[in-house]
Amino acid sequence: MLLKREVHLTQNSYYEASVSRPTPEASLAGAIRADVCVVGAGLAGLSAALELRQRGFTVALLEAKTVGWGASGRNGGQLIAGYASDDAIESQLDAAAAREAWQVTVDALALVRQRIADHQIDCDFVPGYMSLAVNARKARELAGYSEQLMQRYGYAVQPIAPADVGNWIASDRFHSGVYDPQSGHLHPLKYTLGIAAAARAAGVQIYENSPVHKVHRANRPVVHTEQGSVTCDFVVMAGNVYLNEYGNAVAPELAPRIMPVGTYIIATEQMAPERAAELIRHRAAVCDTNFVLDYFRPTADHRMLFGGRVSYSGATPLNLAGSMRQRMLSVFPQLSDLAVPYAWGGFVDITMNRGPDFGRLDPNIYYLQGFSGHGLALTGMAGQLAAQAIAGQASRFDLLARLRHHNFPGGAALRTPALVLGMLYHRIKDLM
Repeated sequence: MLLKREVHLTQNSYYEASVSRPTPEASLAGAIRADVCVVGAGLAGLSAALELRQRGFTVALLEAKTVGWGASGRNGGQLIAGYASDDAIESQLDAAAAREAWQVTVDALALVRQRIADHQIDCDFVPGYMSLAVNARKARELAGYSEQLMQRYGYAVQPIAPADVGNWIASDRFHSGVYDPQSGHLHPLKYTLGIAAAARAAGVQIYENSPVHKVHRANRPVVHTEQGSVTCDFVVMAGNVYLNEYGNAVAPELAPRIMPVGTYIIATEQMAPERAAELIRHRAAVCDTNFVLDYFRPTADHRMLFGGRVSYSGATPLNLAGSMRQRMLSVFPQLSDLAVPYAWGGFVDITMNRGPDFGRLDPNIYYLQGFSGHGLALTGMAGQLAAQAIAGQASRFDLLARLRHHNFPGGAALRTPALVLGMLYHRIKDLM
């Protein structure tokens, strides 16, 4: 069970320590009726619920833990255009459809900014993102990819030449890179709680500590928890890797197409504002181009937040804070005097092709999963697309639902060892 493997990792989160949560919502008790039942109060589920309510649907949202408990509330906070890999859209869609699919991710950035403004969400949003290469070979690959973005999708980024990279980041680790002014970063838990507040204000009924045990599929589905049920016309499943964690499998056909991958982050103690400002130009978010990558950014209260170590086996790395600190010091050795009071992690869901997995199990049961580490912006758009589809405007949802996904090989018993071996190959390539 994923929950047993990660529960201790969620208890030392900088994000949780820097927010004031509202009074918990009550658990679902008894039988209720709603037009739509949404499963999962991460950003995909909250977005779907908010958009549906704005279209006049009554909505009940069931969350197994608390709002934002999963990846939506503990990720790296990087708000980035594009997918984890473009292969899925470029291999399965024609050029025009691929452009439309890529534009969905650009529109997702605009949607986040719009929601921050419309709902006055204080979530420390900062525009600007850098993708940096650690050597000349990777720099050539990054330059080629950047040219493709412009040629195929009309998405322009600013090159950072080797001679200029020191003016963008106070680190000797990087060869060159690109700067993207449209992407950026924010405090993901503050943002998630802000969307939840907007959904409540719109009239969404949110029930926390209400794990779904079973969904009876019918013309009017019934979604069951331990102490209650929701009879509805539509279901939106947005539980990702946790969807089948409780009792009877809610949607067993979805589980083989996603793999839970552990991701880990640290945050340093606070530093002087001037010192923090000297580390990264524009206080942008940063990610390197390795397959097993590092990503980092300054926080609003002048800490360095650094993520990157991953576990494909599901096992928590030993000495998590210490090993992550060493990764940070390989980029910023000048931070060696700073303590690391926060270290946390959890699971994200990836697909075989790193493309999103959206679709319908039945005409009235929708699902959203497979964000593959690029979900902070795309989850919000996914919820909007699902709401539009339920309301009768399904073209953009159906575009992404056209993407086909294979099961991870080896079945439940062998797919994790197979993935570990595959990732070892990519780790070796990163060193070349």
